Amino acid sequence: MSKDALIIFDTTLRDGEQSPGASMTREEKLRIAHLLEKLRVDVIEAGFPAASIGDFEAVRAVARAVKESRVCGLTRARTQDIDRAAEALKDAVAPRIHTFIATSPIHMQHKLRMTPDQVVENAVTAVRHARKYSDDVEFSAEDAGRSEIDFLCRVIEAAIDAGAGTINIPDTVGYAIPEAFGHTIATLRERIPNSDRAVFSVHCHNDLGLAVANSLAAVQNGARQVECTINALGERAGNASLEEIVMAVRTRQDIFPVETRIDTTQIVPCSRLVSNVTGFPVQPNKAIVGANAFAHESGIHQDGVLKHRDTYEIMRAEDVGWSANRMILGKHSGRNALRARLRELGVEFESAEQLDEVFARFKELADKKHEIFDEDLQALVSELAPEASDRYRLKSLRVCSETGTTPRAEVRLEADDRILSGAAEGGGPVDAAFQAVESIVQSRTDLLLYSVNNITSGTDAQGEVTVRLSRGGRIVNGQGADTDIVIASVKAYLNALNRLMVPLERAHPQHDGV
Repeated sequence: MSKDALIIFDTTLRDGEQSPGASMTREEKLRIAHLLEKLRVDVIEAGFPAASIGDFEAVRAVARAVKESRVCGLTRARTQDIDRAAEALKDAVAPRIHTFIATSPIHMQHKLRMTPDQVVENAVTAVRHARKYSDDVEFSAEDAGRSEIDFLCRVIEAAIDAGAGTINIPDTVGYAIPEAFGHTIATLRERIPNSDRAVFSVHCHNDLGLAVANSLAAVQNGARQVECTINALGERAGNASLEEIVMAVRTRQDIFPVETRIDTTQIVPCSRLVSNVTGFPVQPNKAIVGANAFAHESGIHQDGVLKHRDTYEIMRAEDVGWSANRMILGKHSGRNALRARLRELGVEFESAEQLDEVFARFKELADKKHEIFDEDLQALVSELAPEASDRYRLKSLRVCSETGTTPRAEVRLEADDRILSGAAEGGGPVDAAFQAVESIVQSRTDLLLYSVNNITSGTDAQGEVTVRLSRGGRIVNGQGADTDIVIASVKAYLNALNRLMVPLERAHPQHDGV
């Protein structure tokens, strides 16, 4: 019996970016998009083009670069939003315009201040306008999980008549329960007369920890597209996890009448890249991509796996990309070998100068580390070159810390073609280094998070540091990596400070749905 195709719609670059501090640059979005394409994601939602000039440019860059996946831009039910998305997507091989408006009573009354008739009218107008630019239009009923079923049927039928080929039913606030949510999908498909003319999709949030369960319940009741993110990234508690959805469907073929086109061996590399770029570490016990996902501590489990793997493993680690991933290159290796490996990791160079810089830094790292892993390369590329807008750059750092004395740090920064020096004491070497930086920049920020993770194993491993800063209600993440953890910490701190220096003029897609 042939299986239906389950469309995997990845929104890491859009909804995932709405996690506090997870904003991505154009270059970072391109790196992730290349790897998502290699993962064989069906649809890549590249961003919200009307949000800002930066978002527009990032969506346009992804649309131009991606050839094998559809590229989607999100819009509110506004003609100007749709025009902006169409412009950003005009060079895409397969563009999709995704427009939405809220349909729940609480959203219509308190956010939109619209009557149900006005909402239907706006939805139809938006879909028709989008169809002028693309045959592939998706319509979302925001907060469908709390919408009245009769009104949902009405607005969806109208959207399909207007030309929407995909209908998305979002559980925007993570309110749904699997059995009820599955029933909602089945009811909509049964009651809407023209439901056979559209693919039904779901976009579930994880506020109650049920995003994956709700998504799978929807699939069992006829949904044939799931909107999800790598590592379950997303605002608040996140979205449905792509890796969990894909592997649940693949592992339980006895239950799910669908199959995906995902190359599952690219799941772990994608997870690592997204974690590296956003600064959101993956918890060790995270399903599929956590460091402990295929580890066995119990003696009984170990004995069982040794005797017969299937006793305690329902998936093979290799099938999702867990392997040594070791790059057998050293300080005598050439540029071509390095470029070839980076290309496999989704990294392309826009100029010979960029490759030269990465190669020089690779040589420096090879002098410090005996073995270079893919994770080391991802971290290295993340620090490829400072952004043009970067104000502060580390020139040198000296830290003194010994038993019985107060740690002291001296730092030199380059800023506006000047060298600035500062020194300070602190509770530890990292604290002293941060205080030394602050003696120069006086940023008046609050440190919300300081996290250290080893990129690979071994005492010579690079440490990857994430710093989260807040100022004036704005939150940013900064990342830094080095074999010296104090240097990595200062790199991360400066990275976050530089992000705060860039003015934020970015609209949030859910702030105003008209």
